Order: sequence, then C-alpha cells, then structure tokens
Amino acid sequence: MRFALYPVAIILILSAASMCCQTFTARAPQFAHIAGTVTDTDGDVIPEATVSIQAGTQSRESVVANDNGFFQLDNVIPGTAYQMTVRAKGFADWTSSTISLSPGQFETLSNVSLTILGESTSVTVFASSEELATEQVKSEEQQRVLGFIPNFYVSYDKNAVPLTPKLKFHLALKVAIDPVTFAAAGFVAAINQAAHYPDYVEGMKGYGQRIGSTYLNGLTDIMIGGAILPSLLHQDPRYFYQGTGTSRSRLIHALSSPIICRGDNGRWQPNYSSLGGYLASGAIANAYYPAANRGSGLLFRIFGLDLSADVANGFLQEFVIGRRARRGKDRN
Repeated sequence: MRFALYPVAIILILSAASMCCQTFTARAPQFAHIAGTVTDTDGDVIPEATVSIQAGTQSRESVVANDNGFFQLDNVIPGTAYQMTVRAKGFADWTSSTISLSPGQFETLSNVSLTILGESTSVTVFASSEELATEQVKSEEQQRVLGFIPNFYVSYDKNAVPLTPKLKFHLALKVAIDPVTFAAAGFVAAINQAAHYPDYVEGMKGYGQRIGSTYLNGLTDIMIGGAILPSLLHQDPRYFYQGTGTSRSRLIHALSSPIICRGDNGRWQPNYSSLGGYLASGAIANAYYPAANRGSGLLFRIFGLDLSADVANGFLQEFVIGRRARRGKDRN
C-alpha cells in the first residue's frame, strides 16, 4: 500500500467526509458489491456488455461494462439469491449460478467469459495466474475514494493471485503520475512552507523546492518500497482488506500492515519491502534536502512519517473506506 505521497490529504478529506456521513451510514443498509471483467473465450475483453442481476423474475440492477470490459454492481441487497446475466452483441448470453452475498461483501468474478454465437456455450477461467493478476489490476485501477483519490493498492479479494514484477512497477507508476499525487504534493508543500521546513528560501522559489522534495520523497518510497523491493523479495505491496472477524483482529491487521505483508507464496511475512522503502526514501532525501536538514535525523524523520502514514492508511482502509471505495470514471 503506497499512500506516502498524499496521506495528509487523504486523512483530512476522509475525516471530514466521515463526520458528514456518519448519520447517514448509521442508518443506510450495508449493501454488497459485485465486480468483474467480461471476456471472450480467448481472454480478450468485451467492452460495453450489459450486465444485470435478477432475483427471480424481477430485475434489480444493470450496468454497462466499460472499454476495458470492467463492470461493478453496487447497492446489491445482501441475503438475496441472485443470478447474473451478461449480454453482448454477437455473443451468446452468459448466466451465472446463484449468487448470495453477505452485507458489505465485495465479490470479484473471474469467470465471465462469453462465446461467439454459433459456438458451443461454455464458461472458462483465465488461462494463467498472470492473466488473472492483470485483470485484478485493471479492476483495482478503477478504485477511487470519493470518486477521485487513487485507491489502487487495495485488494478486496482474499484469494487474489500474486502480481508479476511488471504489474508491481505498473501500479507504482500509475500512482506516481496520477494528478491527485501532484496536487497532494503541492498541498503538503504548502503546509511545510508555513512551517518553514525544510530550510529552503521563502517565496515561490522555496515553495517550488518544497513541492519537488515532497514529490521525490513519495516517488522513491513508491518505486523502491512498492515495486523494486517487492519484485526482488517476492512480496505483495497491496493492502488486503480483511473486513470480517472481531474489531480487535481487524485493528491488529490494519495497524500491522506496514510491518507484515503477504508474500507472493501466499504466506504472511515481515514486510521488508515497505520498511526498506521508508529507509531508502529517507537516505536518498539527504541528496537533495538543504545541508542544514541532512543527516540521520532526516532519515528517521521520513521513515517515521512514511510508517505513520501507512499505519493511518491501514486503519482508514479497514474501518472508514472499506468497500465504499467506488470505481471512478475511466481515466486510462
């Protein structure tokens, strides 16, 4: 989970949104969600397919898949037996088996495969774990908090397959060049400007220097802790939403996420990737911070800020954002 570039913006925005929505969410039902990607039997995506769910003969909700074949059905009433139907021009209809979801459950379907009309109807799964991982990432890239804050480094699928090194670098770059990342760097730089830290000159020149240093701090953390080290150490850089169990177990899971991660082998292990990313980011900062701010103090300052940001992120993911993260508009 690489939120180091914009933790302040996320925390402030979500805190305000949480306070405003507290009364509503206390009364609103906890809906379930279904997402997936529509493909043909060769694994190629099918854009603009119509996806609908029915309870008996009554149609409940329908959406149209985007240009990447991705769809997400929200506001699904839990505890009801549904069937899903997918229709696309030139293809035979696909119908799922009965689906019944729990409150708040986020179900990701990986077997929505349509056959061309005239061929025998079949349902297939993706041919390899690499293809499954690619589809997972396509889905995760649609996740945005409040419709605009990137939420790419979160998986709601407990059975998610590991990412390839290529996909780890892809996700890191996706976050690094997102417009919200640059905007948040400017926001944090404004706070540092008011605090006269680091010891750059004042005025617009100093503000520009603070934007640059803030962005570089996050960029080194994202690329090293979210792509380079996870690829070398075979660790998964994503946060895996727990969502079930006692509040205590979920809290432990959330707060320990910067120091415990899932390996590509599916086992939980020390999060050397994130910890190494924090340290590397602090060490590299000594190359571009003013001389008065350099030294071991800078390294541990950045290490502490990045660690605290990811602890806060884990808590927000588990108890505030959760499955409310909605797919934003297509920005690919």
